[in-house]
Amino acid sequence: MQARQNKKKMSYNAIKKVFDLGDGRTIEIETGKLAKQADGAVVVKMGNTMLLATVVSSKEAKEGTDFLPLSVDYQEKYAATGRIPGGFLRREARLSDYEVLISRLVDRALRPMFPDDYHADVQVLISLISADKDIMPDCLAGLAASAALSVSDIPFNGPISEVRVAKIDGKLVINPTLSELENATLEFIVAGSEYDIGMVEGEAKEIQEEEMIEAIKFAHEAIKLQVLAQRELAAEVGKTVKRTYKHEPDANDELKKEVYAVTYDKVYAVAASASAKEERGTKFKEIEQQFLDTLPEDVDSVTKSLAKKYFHDVQYDAIRNLVLDEGKRLDGRTTTQIRPIWSEVGYLPSAHGSAVFTRGETQSLTTVTLGAKDDEQMIDGAFINGYQKFLLHYNFPGFSTGEVRPNRGAGRREIGHGNLAMRSLKQVLPSDDENPYTIRVVSDILESNGSSSMATVCAGTLALMDAGVKIKSPVSGIAMGLITNEMGTKYAVLSDILGDEDHLGDMDFKVTGTENGIVACQMDLKINGLSYEVLGKALHQAKEGRLHILNEMKKTIDKPREDYKPHAPRIITIRIDKEYIGAVIGPGGKIIQEMQRETGATISIEEVGNQGVVQIFADNKEAIDKAVGRIKAIASKPEVGEIYEGKVKSIMPFGAFVEIMPGKDGLLHISEIDHRRIETMDGIFEIGDEVRVKLLDIDKQGKLKLSRKVLLAKPENPKN
Repeated sequence: MQARQNKKKMSYNAIKKVFDLGDGRTIEIETGKLAKQADGAVVVKMGNTMLLATVVSSKEAKEGTDFLPLSVDYQEKYAATGRIPGGFLRREARLSDYEVLISRLVDRALRPMFPDDYHADVQVLISLISADKDIMPDCLAGLAASAALSVSDIPFNGPISEVRVAKIDGKLVINPTLSELENATLEFIVAGSEYDIGMVEGEAKEIQEEEMIEAIKFAHEAIKLQVLAQRELAAEVGKTVKRTYKHEPDANDELKKEVYAVTYDKVYAVAASASAKEERGTKFKEIEQQFLDTLPEDVDSVTKSLAKKYFHDVQYDAIRNLVLDEGKRLDGRTTTQIRPIWSEVGYLPSAHGSAVFTRGETQSLTTVTLGAKDDEQMIDGAFINGYQKFLLHYNFPGFSTGEVRPNRGAGRREIGHGNLAMRSLKQVLPSDDENPYTIRVVSDILESNGSSSMATVCAGTLALMDAGVKIKSPVSGIAMGLITNEMGTKYAVLSDILGDEDHLGDMDFKVTGTENGIVACQMDLKINGLSYEVLGKALHQAKEGRLHILNEMKKTIDKPREDYKPHAPRIITIRIDKEYIGAVIGPGGKIIQEMQRETGATISIEEVGNQGVVQIFADNKEAIDKAVGRIKAIASKPEVGEIYEGKVKSIMPFGAFVEIMPGKDGLLHISEIDHRRIETMDGIFEIGDEVRVKLLDIDKQGKLKLSRKVLLAKPENPKN
């Protein structure tokens, strides 16, 4: 009785909200049952997929903090799919690249929605606690995080939500199943509020700009429903009033006016001087320091900090006004102009493919390495596992921006930028039948001032063509920016943005594509109220920029090389009947290991349907030919009319049994040895002799009939 009462009491405060996606599928949001000591916690459920999202924020900001210290971690629990983690520890460890990418998607959707002056630590944790193998959890992560914030007292200008939109069989679908995605021609994760779109990321199969806008609009309608559900849930919980805070010093209007009066014209002049990045930065620092030197020596740290903040505001306003009023940018370009481009392929003689791509002050040195099936990457995630044969890695060392920074391996930024480039290039790779290689592309950024991820796409395309990989079409990419005035009545779309324009602008919109259409995109908005008219203009302006960059790339190389580099490894794929797989491998792998040892080739074999697919990988043709010959000898069926180099296995009074393939003997009858009549087999052959024969027939019992004499010239007088 007591246990029943406790159970009732514990679940009494649980509040649920269920809504329909519009196609009969439902999503449930529950709060008040789990993790009640967090500031906010919800469980989002769709089918058997369940996400637990929690959010906690410190009450006060740390001293001197002038930004939002937000951390978002998405993690998949292996128990959710009934699996035990691999590795030595057998427990969840550091986040996988896939989990990092989902964390980034949620972070980018949430971050703009916090008040500008909120500087307390905020931690969002999202865990996959139950998984439905066909319902993807990543498209629910943003909804779960936003719902947790909505039922908390943490200041948040949401709710927001994220959905996946895909076009399958010509129809747009929200949050399709994993199996449905296999046939998608576009796939985007879209995030937004009730009124605006804030983030887009995804890939497509060379779609047009209008098709992309249509998909985003379709996604926004689904987002609005999810936002409404969160508002209703928050109202039931009673957390519509957020906590009070004060994380910035009181404004000093007099100081602000003084900073603007003294520095604005100077900053505007530097911004309009079209100077290089380093020179421009030095001049801005000099102007700032000159003003700080005018402050009284005993001025307090708060006043000095405010002066620096106001100077940053001066830079922000001056650079933006320069664009809006004069249509002029920091480096002197117009809004649509692309920076100078030069590129080179084959720069690294020992790489299988290489390229240098430089656009303005951004440069990528990219390599392509061709590997065998054994080089495929094993993906061992809780939800997604398997093998991946196309890898793209992006590196961003400190020297690329003139900074001293420890080399600690790939961070979230590197993983995200590399993923965008990977999405772009994988759309144009040849099919597995045309490309047997595992391909690794590595982009090392040597200089950076704006959109190194797009430089990676361009350099990756060039390096793939240099390596002889038969890509379907070259891909180029461009980063677009946006500057608007406070009223939103005036705007400028910027092509090929600089790093400063990214930092001070209202939008970072990266678009990649071929001559035929868009293959990938990534968009982040820092303002509310982007109209679809402006989005359309940005997309069409991006298309013009992409095609310009593509034409510049084609001046270096316009199609894949006819053949791979002489030093590149070669792969031959042959198919054998399923019944011969065991014979090729041998007991305990004895036969295949022996072939690899004797030929120097690497051989892999797997069963696909009713066939065995054999890949032979070597760095020279001779090794491949030897391995192919050995495998065909084991796995080929004898064909009537074919000529074989056989070996005498046994001698009988009526003829000899000759092995024409491993394990396949045929009878060479005494009458088929020579045109002349042979009375006895004595002295004709010895066991082990090599003899060239032709297969004349295979009878109903599978016995092979061989002939040697048909391959011999017929004598003029056969009696002799």
